[in-house]
Amino acid sequence: MKIGIPKEIKTMEKRVAVTPAGVGAFVARGHKVYVETGAGSGSGISDEVFQSSGAIILSTADDVWYEAEMIIKVKEPVTLEFERMKPGQILFTYLHLAADRELTLKLLEKKVIGIAYETVQRDDGSLPLLAPMSEVAGRLAVQMGCFCLESKNHGQGLLLSGVPGVPPAKVTIIGGGISGLNAAHLAVGMGARVTILDIDLNRLRYIEDIFHSRIVTMMSNSANIEESVSGADLVIGSVLIPGAKAPKLINRKMLSGMKAGAAFVDIAIDQGGCADTSRPTTHDCPTYVENNVVHYCVTNMPGAVPVTSTYALTNATLPFALELADKGYERVLKENIPLAKGLNVFKGQLMNDNVAESLQIRDSQFFNS
Repeated sequence: MKIGIPKEIKTMEKRVAVTPAGVGAFVARGHKVYVETGAGSGSGISDEVFQSSGAIILSTADDVWYEAEMIIKVKEPVTLEFERMKPGQILFTYLHLAADRELTLKLLEKKVIGIAYETVQRDDGSLPLLAPMSEVAGRLAVQMGCFCLESKNHGQGLLLSGVPGVPPAKVTIIGGGISGLNAAHLAVGMGARVTILDIDLNRLRYIEDIFHSRIVTMMSNSANIEESVSGADLVIGSVLIPGAKAPKLINRKMLSGMKAGAAFVDIAIDQGGCADTSRPTTHDCPTYVENNVVHYCVTNMPGAVPVTSTYALTNATLPFALELADKGYERVLKENIPLAKGLNVFKGQLMNDNVAESLQIRDSQFFNS
């Protein structure tokens, strides 16, 4: 199979979809890998290193998209890439379609085979291709929350850990999944007073057990969210419904009850965000202030640490990508059930029910004409 690795062009996105070791694995199995020049520079990987692993370096993105039967990316295609897609081409990347009607319709129109990392799901409900970036995003959320709390960024001027004689900050984490758990690890490690909310009582039992009661756990409901948010210095939203829009759990009333200069980091922004006040931001302009609260809503948070993120992502995606290349999509989508759950669009058909419901797209059959 011909594999294409274009350079990411979303604002300040410096990750690359495959490492040199991944390229070598494809080539060893008889596949051709086309890499756009400069694709790995933001992750510290030169064209020469890719080339030494067996990649064919092409000078333009147009050339890569034209040659490839399967495009492997990190982030969803943006406007400049729409016309590069071709019918029957496999697109293996994060898509986050539930919050992007324009992209969904364009993928349907182009009749590509879109397999989304974030909806590949095992029988136990785990999301193996979302997990590594959720780990990164969770830990970054605390780091960026500290940034937002600095007075130069319109925050309270608060040190998350406190110092002897001065109490630490209060952190509320909504959602106890992988992102929330990783945020909790970092916040607790820094000495913050942490409360985590989730709708799964067993998950809360697990969290309390591993933290040895150094964390407060609460059932996630509107009353408990309001109570916890109002007293927090930093709120981290890490809710997730695979493939669907994030529920709006934090309303304006709750935000208005927070302290002036408090911070809110919305990890769920890729799926539309979990607060009424959430709107997408970028790494070059990451924050805004609304209701006197500093909001951080960057849609590609792990892109802030591209070296770590590139290698962590490839560790997870490469086995699936190799199977797609070795067997072809028709066989793989029959044999590999978790990967089949990642199929969001297929030659003009919308295949994911959560995306269809979120975007109110009930029938996409007209794209097959």
